[in-house]
Amino acid sequence: MTTDGDRSIPSVPAGDDDQRVRERATLDVIAPAISRDEVTATGRVGAVAYPYLVYRATATISRRFLGDRDTEYVVSLDRARRLPLRADIHPETTTRTLADVLVVPPAVDREQSRALARDAVFKWTLRSYSLGAAPEIELSAPVAAHKLFWLATRDGGDVIVDSVTGDERPLAP
Repeated sequence: MTTDGDRSIPSVPAGDDDQRVRERATLDVIAPAISRDEVTATGRVGAVAYPYLVYRATATISRRFLGDRDTEYVVSLDRARRLPLRADIHPETTTRTLADVLVVPPAVDREQSRALARDAVFKWTLRSYSLGAAPEIELSAPVAAHKLFWLATRDGGDVIVDSVTGDERPLAP
C-alpha cells in the first residue's frame, strides 16, 4: 500500500456532509504513471478518483464453412459518465491511501455496467466484421478500480492531469 502526500485539494463547493470529499480514503486504483508529487504546480495539487470497471471481452463469430472466429477486446467503462471505451491493456491495480480526495460516485451499478460493456463489444464487432448472426459475447476478468486525475493550480489557470497517460487539459472556469 502506498500513501500519497498530504497535499490538499482545491476547495470544492460542497456542504460539510458531502460524502464525495474525503480527508483520507483507501482505494483500489489503476496504477498511475504520474504521481501526485511529479505534477508541476504553483499552488495545490488535488486528487479526483473516477470509478472504472474493466472487462476482458471475447466476441465469438459463427462462420458457416469455417471454424468460429474469436475476437478479443478490453472494455474500460467510465462508470461516472456511462462511457465504454476500448483499452489497449487490462490494467494493473494497486491499493493507495489518498489524502483530500474527491471520490466521484458511480452513476451505474455493476449490472448496468455489464450491459453497457456487452453493447459496446457488439457494436465494435459489427464495425469490424460482416455478420450473419449476432456474435456470442463473453465478459470476463472484471476489475473495479478508480482512475486518478490530478488537479493542479498554475499561474496560467488550473489544469487536470490524467495520472495514467500524463495528458493535461485546462480546467474549465
